[in-house]
Amino acid sequence: MGKGLQSKGRHAKGAPKGPPRAWQRMLSGRRLDLLDPSPLDIEVEDIAHGLARVARWNGQTVGEHAFSVAQHSVVVEEICAHIQPGLDPKWRLAALLHDAAEYVIGDMISPFKAALGYDYKAFEARLERAIHIRFGLPPDTPAEIKALIKQADRACAYFEAVQLAGFTVAESEGFFGKPPKGYALTIDPLAPFPAQARYLQRFHTLSEATGGEPHALAHDTE
Repeated sequence: MGKGLQSKGRHAKGAPKGPPRAWQRMLSGRRLDLLDPSPLDIEVEDIAHGLARVARWNGQTVGEHAFSVAQHSVVVEEICAHIQPGLDPKWRLAALLHDAAEYVIGDMISPFKAALGYDYKAFEARLERAIHIRFGLPPDTPAEIKALIKQADRACAYFEAVQLAGFTVAESEGFFGKPPKGYALTIDPLAPFPAQARYLQRFHTLSEATGGEPHALAHDTE
């Protein structure tokens, strides 16, 4: 009887069969294949929703709300424009989307990314390429733009570390370097819905500045 109960439990009605599920259902209704992501299954609304609920620093920050990846991304795009005035809108859009893959994989701290190694980086790169294609950007960002975004990302991390995560100025400078001259930031972490709305507003503004909103074209293919 015991064996029968165990067997029945393992093969209960409605239990999944075959290989483990490798896709995630988004609130838009899209099913994103995590191993082979299709640009047509990516929606900016899903990205904004997810990033507004992913906490930087694993949530180890002061304040009523976590500092979300969505809000961080808006700041990084702003810093890029400060460092390089007149930056092409498509590269400002790339800056806004620089952490977009984290709506699926979350915001892993750098030491953990290093521990996971190549497989994680390859997975992240595939998803980033799909996101870029979805929104009309080159699949691979030019090296000089990557360097600019990284500089802005580290500058934002400097302010986050000092104001939210308990780092001293000296510690933050040691890890992230000094922020760009002439740029100051006071961080006020937003609740998820305002962070989501701000991200979407910037996306639509930048997407229109690039000559339209190519993400809408995917609906025509269905």
